[in-house]
Amino acid sequence: MSLMDAIRRMGERKKITKEKFKEAQENMKIEKMLNERAKSSNERELEKYMKDQRELQIKCELDKIHKKQNHENWKGNNPLKSQTSILKNDRPILKEKNIFLDNKSNIPFMKSEAMFFK
Repeated sequence: MSLMDAIRRMGERKKITKEKFKEAQENMKIEKMLNERAKSSNERELEKYMKDQRELQIKCELDKIHKKQNHENWKGNNPLKSQTSILKNDRPILKEKNIFLDNKSNIPFMKSEAMFFK
């Protein structure tokens, strides 16, 4: 039964942790509400505009980072990855012969002999 006791103790610990987390969330929510009610309407509006401006700046910075990473991934200049570039011409596929155009007779259902119907 020692295994079952260990499992029960782990479940109880997890339950206690969840309860503490919920309580902390509720305390934060109440504190935030009290702080918001203590402010004037102009102060709340100013903070809203400042928050929106900050979010726009963060979005612009993230867009720059994503664009740079995308460019590095396509060009293969990313030092974190030791992969070869996907644009590198190891095997020029577009210059090869089209295998689907000339070999229609090799496809079983396209042969002159009927495979499924007689």
